[in-house]
Amino acid sequence: MHTEVLVTGIVQGVGFRPFVYRTAVKNGLVGHVRNRGDAIVEIALEGPQTKINKFIEELKTQKPVLAHIYNIKTENRQQEKGFTEFKIIQSSGEAKLSGSVVPPDVSICDECLKELRDPKDRRFDYFFITCTDCGPRYTTIKNLPYDRPNTTMQEFPMCESCAKDYSDPLNRRFHAQTVACPVCGPKVYLASNKGEPIESEDPIRETGRLLEEGSIVAIKGNGGFHVATATTKGEPVARLRKDKHRKQKPFAVMAKNLDTVRSFAEVSHWEAELLTSYRKPIVLLKKSKGYCLSELVAPELDRVGVMLPYTGLHTILFDKTEEPAFVMTSANPPSEPIVTDNDEAVTKLGDSVDYFLFHNRQIAQRCDDSVVRFHGKNPSLIRRSRGYAPEPIILKQVSNRCVLAVGGELNVTSCVLTQNRAFISQHIGDVENLENLRFHKDAIAHLTK
Repeated sequence: MHTEVLVTGIVQGVGFRPFVYRTAVKNGLVGHVRNRGDAIVEIALEGPQTKINKFIEELKTQKPVLAHIYNIKTENRQQEKGFTEFKIIQSSGEAKLSGSVVPPDVSICDECLKELRDPKDRRFDYFFITCTDCGPRYTTIKNLPYDRPNTTMQEFPMCESCAKDYSDPLNRRFHAQTVACPVCGPKVYLASNKGEPIESEDPIRETGRLLEEGSIVAIKGNGGFHVATATTKGEPVARLRKDKHRKQKPFAVMAKNLDTVRSFAEVSHWEAELLTSYRKPIVLLKKSKGYCLSELVAPELDRVGVMLPYTGLHTILFDKTEEPAFVMTSANPPSEPIVTDNDEAVTKLGDSVDYFLFHNRQIAQRCDDSVVRFHGKNPSLIRRSRGYAPEPIILKQVSNRCVLAVGGELNVTSCVLTQNRAFISQHIGDVENLENLRFHKDAIAHLTK
């Protein structure tokens, strides 16, 4: 029996093809799997019908955690093509069906955390550690299908060891498009506020020391820059407020771990669950009686916005410092989008920060942190961005029209409606000036690729 299977959903960039490969081989099936240009995964299977049925059932019930299947379409044919093994083959550029689904960026997974902290592992202390279960996706993708040549990782050819990981079906990094290591991957470095590189054997440790001493540092992440400073000292927070022209508006905080968060905020079961999830948004928490951060972080408010480290870089920073939490606010000039480019950062942020922590990977799409507030056990998304965008919201009704919604002028996001899916962009902000308007247009173009 020959069966063609089309799987629609968030099935690219989440380890789905390696999962399909392992499931097919386990069930004794031959054929192939590939990404199509419209973000549908196409599977060709040959073998006994009972084993094909079992394969499809396991596809639904044992899929990777980050994968979301919206539809599985199968077509059986009596005549086989004579496959002799099961393969992952090169992605196709065709687009027979509409509705591409680009996966969101997700936080570092537990397995990568173990490797990051293992001195015997070759990715020990490597800030850009990722695998098929974690890391940046949306912010790296230039085009579909989601393959390395279509991402900002194209500039970093894999070394022999990473290529071996990438090619091994039993490896967690099998076909992980962002796979890298200290030998072949992006590099991190410290610079002055004029952009001049500062020699350091351990730039992240040095950044932590500078922050603890009261410096303000712009840190390049996956979707843009954060401006960071210590939370236990009033002077740098006051200086940051002055430079950002924010007299009262609260700053977001990144804390070392959940226990640290509980030392200055009240955390419910549901809030803790979301704080530690793969989405890792900023969660607005009620300040505790023992609140120990500077009052200038969230002045005259009973809540503070908190997130946990979601990249290898953030994790290393906290592993090498004693500070319980850092201010981590989006690095953008007033009324402009978050900064993503190193040269642009020096021009626009150099006067308001003391140092930069740069890396040399380009950011394809800027993306702010998401913000959530709970009402009892129910989360309410105040800002739907990193960890969520551009994951679609599934609607009950199917529309035969394609609709573009662009929002108003303040706190804008854009949305593309196709079939029964509403694809919502990352947070855009106020589109009162040309820079934000360009960002808005770029986000729409990215949604409609």
